[in-house]
Amino acid sequence: MGETFDELLAFFKALSDATRLRLIGLLAQKESSVEELAAMLDVSPSTVSHHLSKLSEIGLVSARAEGYYNIYSLNTGVLQDMSQRMLSKDTLPDVARDLDREAYDRKVLKDYLAENGRIAQLPTNRRKLDVILRYLVEQFDFDRQYTEKEVNEIIGAFNEDISGLRRDLISVGFLDRERDGSAYWRVRRGE
Repeated sequence: MGETFDELLAFFKALSDATRLRLIGLLAQKESSVEELAAMLDVSPSTVSHHLSKLSEIGLVSARAEGYYNIYSLNTGVLQDMSQRMLSKDTLPDVARDLDREAYDRKVLKDYLAENGRIAQLPTNRRKLDVILRYLVEQFDFDRQYTEKEVNEIIGAFNEDISGLRRDLISVGFLDRERDGSAYWRVRRGE
């Protein structure tokens, strides 16, 4: 997978522990030493050090020496930058980039099509029906106009509910037609 995926996974792993979240909450209020944090959380200093190292690995926490102690602080700028960058609408789709996005469609088609490719049964579930409609619209060419008779013949070759499927293809925007029904055509998505 990609670098974004690994970074996002590390970010969520670091934040997926209750003690680490409490540490972040405490450090958001004030800088503290391991001993102070351990006392406030009622855990051992070694436990606090372990969690602070996990938060340090992703840059959320930093330490500075003060006498014999390390004083830890929350890097709020890093937290904001990471969340904005990694949880953006542009970045999140990358985490699913390598997955088979058409597996669901294949499963639905396997469940609802006969061996000859005809639609054996129409699903009542809207998402499943959309898969069937996407399958059906592939039978129509772009940049070609069809008469209602031609549309009916194409749909009829796959299922007997011709008018219902024709209406569904139009309502979801896969096909469009003249108001009087004299011509039908396949719509390019985004038009």
